Amino acid sequence: MRAVVLLSGGLDSATVLAIARSEGYDCYCLSIDYGQRHRAELSAAARVAKALGAREHRVLALDLASFGGSALTDRNIAVPVAGIKDGIPVTYVPARNTIMLALALAWAEVLAAQHLFFGANAVDYSGYPDCRPEYLRAFEAMANLATKAAAGGRRLTLHTPIISLAKSDIIRRGVALGVDYALTVSCYQADDDGRACGLCDSCRLRRAGFEAAGVPDPTRYAG
Repeated sequence: MRAVVLLSGGLDSATVLAIARSEGYDCYCLSIDYGQRHRAELSAAARVAKALGAREHRVLALDLASFGGSALTDRNIAVPVAGIKDGIPVTYVPARNTIMLALALAWAEVLAAQHLFFGANAVDYSGYPDCRPEYLRAFEAMANLATKAAAGGRRLTLHTPIISLAKSDIIRRGVALGVDYALTVSCYQADDDGRACGLCDSCRLRRAGFEAAGVPDPTRYAG
């Protein structure tokens, strides 16, 4: 069973890759270099793909920084470090998940793969509209209308195995599957060596997850 796995290099996507491998999928990992300020995650993705036995790992360049509109793609917009707030944060990248899923879908068609794995989570961080379960169900429905594969009877399934898990449960699941979280980078403004700021929303969620899971935090923090 072939599957395309969207792999960012962060904690969530690493866990999803481990889940897919544990379920017997032959995994082709896709990372997107979209102009994000935390480019260290791309090196992390390569480490994770190798460590977890991916069949292939590709990095596709796509310059979403040309549009900006997000703290992750426009250096004139500061990454929030004052704590997690309600509402859609400025780290939301317009249409990012839709674009990434569409690219994964395209590769899946070429590979004759009927499975996509995506690390969306709607529990710990539900501010992103493109992480909602109803959106992901709609994308799967669209994929099965829009592709030659589906028209020929090879339906695609979008797997989101951590969509309803708390960060601590994601970590426990990953540890049980042998994920080395020291390989991953989650920080929105990690330095070139992959060291985390410890202050952004992603760092706060990651640290709290390890604390709640009772698992030592292997994250390297700047300073």
